Amino acid sequence: MAFEDYLKRIVNPSKVTRGRQKLKDYKAVLAKIEVKYGVPASVLVALWGAESDYGRLAGRLPVIQCLATLAYEGRRATFFRAELLNALKIVDAGHVEPAAMVGSWAGAMGQTQFMPSTFLTYGVDITGDGRIDLWNSPEDALASSANYLAKLGWKNDETWGREVAVPGDLPANLYGGQTKKSLQEWKKLGVTRPNGHELPGRDQLHAGLIQLEGHKKRVFLVYSNFDAIHEWNRSNQFSAAVGLLSDALAKGKHGG
Repeated sequence: MAFEDYLKRIVNPSKVTRGRQKLKDYKAVLAKIEVKYGVPASVLVALWGAESDYGRLAGRLPVIQCLATLAYEGRRATFFRAELLNALKIVDAGHVEPAAMVGSWAGAMGQTQFMPSTFLTYGVDITGDGRIDLWNSPEDALASSANYLAKLGWKNDETWGREVAVPGDLPANLYGGQTKKSLQEWKKLGVTRPNGHELPGRDQLHAGLIQLEGHKKRVFLVYSNFDAIHEWNRSNQFSAAVGLLSDALAKGKHGG
């Protein structure tokens, strides 16, 4: 899918408007979560919106049956067998009734689409009711997401990345996000802001360069926080879309 078409699914006026409302509705718990885990509210709500449209599209399939099928006949049987056992551990611990454990065809569950292994490792009961409820408790889902991103190395004093303009003769081997350079080094290679202005002066920041294909090519310098989102979902399109949605939500956080 072209990036512009993908982006329309993740960053559109409806999703931005509803995301800004979620920031208001859950302001207190998001502030508590940000203090504890160091992940901004706008990023957490953006992930929530990208993964399940704020809980609206969290999946309705029976997770245990799906995982059992994939463990039996799937090409990644070993992986799904382990996830099936983890799902049973979640039920055994009393977090959810088997019939209520619903999600995607691949076993991703709840409002932030955690696999069972991720649930067991990073799930948080921030409401204090004795259960980690990613299906019906946005509070638990947001706190679990923050815990996950924090463990993946989120840095609260940095952004995720920024769109840039690049010279046409920039070597192809510099794309892909793996080659990390300081902002000063990227400046010397002719990388600028989209309007042609210089990149910011934080030369201690190192960034990779990614190009997203579509009706037109869009290029982004991405920092370590992009890498954290990418560990969550190994898609450059997803990671950039979450970053752009979080930027859009943050702009309206105080009514601006």
